[in-house]
This record gives sequence, C-alpha cells and structure tokens, in this order.
Amino acid sequence: MTTRNIEQPSHDHVFLGERHDENARRTLWVVGLTALMMVGEIAAGIVFNSMALLADGFHMATHAGALAVAAGAYAFARRHAADRRFTFGTGKVGDLSGFASALVLALVALGIAFESVGRLFDPSPVAFGEATLVAILGLVVNVASVFLLSGGHSHGHRHDHDHDHGHDHADHDNNLRSAFAHVLADALTSVLAIVALVAGRYLGWIWLDPVMGIIGGIVIAVWAWNLLRDTAAVLLDTSDPHLEAEVREQVEGPGDARITDLHIWRIGPGAHAAIVSVAGGVDDKTIRQRLVSVHELAHVTIETR
Repeated sequence: MTTRNIEQPSHDHVFLGERHDENARRTLWVVGLTALMMVGEIAAGIVFNSMALLADGFHMATHAGALAVAAGAYAFARRHAADRRFTFGTGKVGDLSGFASALVLALVALGIAFESVGRLFDPSPVAFGEATLVAILGLVVNVASVFLLSGGHSHGHRHDHDHDHGHDHADHDNNLRSAFAHVLADALTSVLAIVALVAGRYLGWIWLDPVMGIIGGIVIAVWAWNLLRDTAAVLLDTSDPHLEAEVREQVEGPGDARITDLHIWRIGPGAHAAIVSVAGGVDDKTIRQRLVSVHELAHVTIETR
C-alpha cells in the first residue's frame, strides 16, 4: 500500500478563512457598538422596570461576550496559525469559541425566562415612554451591526465548480455566521420589546412586557442550540455526506477505481481534510487529478493499493 499526500511536502497547515482578518475587524467594531448599547439597555431596564428591555439588554450582553470571545479566537488563530503543535492548524479555534459561548448563552436564556415568568405573576409598574426610546435606540444599533457584519457574510449557497450536490461551498466562518445570526436575533428581541412597551403604554397590556421577555429567552435558547449543534459537529469531525458523495463520484466515476475507506472532516472555514484509500489499477497521481475540482479539500492523503 502506498500512502501519499496530495500536497507538496513543503505545504503549510494554515487553514484560516480567506476573510479572517477582515472578519476580525468587523467583529471588533460590533463588539464596541453592542457593549455600549448593552450597558444602556440594562441600566434603563432597571431604572424603568421593564423586563422586555432587560431581556434585550442581557441578550445583547451575551452577544457582546460571544463576540469578544470570537475576537479573541480570531487573534489566537492568526498568532498560532503556523505553530506546528497544531497538527491541522488553528482553523477550528473559532468553532471552539462558538461552542463555549453558546453554553453560556443557553444559561442566560433560562435566567431571562425564569425572571420573566416571575414578573408575569407579580407585575410591577413600567416607565413605558422612556423604556420605548431606549429599545428603539437598541434596534438602531442592531441594524447597524447587521450592516457591519453582512459585508463579510455569505447569504446564499455558492458552488465553485460544476458538481452541484446541494451543499455550501462558500468560505463560511462559523464565528461570523453565528455573530450575524445573533445580531438578527438581537434585532428581533428589540422589536418584541418595543411592541410590548407600546402596547403597555397605550392599551394597558402590562402583562405583555414579561411575555415578550419569555419570547426573547426562547429566541436566545434557539440560537444557542443551533450554534451548539453546528459547532459540535465541526469539533467532533462530523463528515459532510454531500462532500463524501462528491469525492466518491470523482474517484469512482470512471469505473477503474474503488474507495475502500474514506474520512473527511472540516479543519477550517471552507477547508476540509481527507484520507482516501483506493483499490484498483489507478495510481495516486490520477486520483489527485480527479480531486482537483473538489475545492473544499485543502489537505488530502491518498492511499493506493
């Protein structure tokens, strides 16, 4: 059996996203904006006694914290990108930070929901006018953050070659994708807070304020679950079945080779590693040529028999 790497012997193991540094800068800007608004909303929620405003403020706090961790992950990944101690580079550092922040976020969601339920059964007066103004300002900050992050975020499914199997070939950064989704969730909770405060002021629906707090907690929990699921899949080296199918199609399509063992896992944004064991009369050079069109494969080891 012959084992060869598809790369040249001198290849490096830097598997950071193409927009790594740009995404890091965007994230830092949003951290600053969110932190300022977070302090304002939490303070206003306490002063004006609004649970919906507090929920939105704490949601922004978790978002600021998650983004701060993401910014640190960007810096760590860049600083240690060429460190040989990391066998496959530091491309998965962002996924690790996302998983950790999602765990904290889930706990915060439970805390907000618990406090909101208490307010629902024991309502207290709310300064609706002042709280509404702060919530509107929070929504403006959220929209500004969306525009900041959208410059480095791919919204669709782009395929870089002719083999369309329904999977995403874009250079997706889980840090930035999570931040973008979280900013949208922030905007939603801001809208919920505004609706609750306006209804409380003009319709007397005081109960709607804690109800919106509960809904906000649910939104945070859903976001946390999605992030946990996605980052855990990367950290546990879950294979992409569509990518596996594409590799098999490229290698076995001509009919003169058969894959006996195949391992594919993500090692960074838009980058995957693979170990391909092939039986038949085809040499590794031929297999290498067949896999050139699979652009997601950044580090491939070929075993031929």
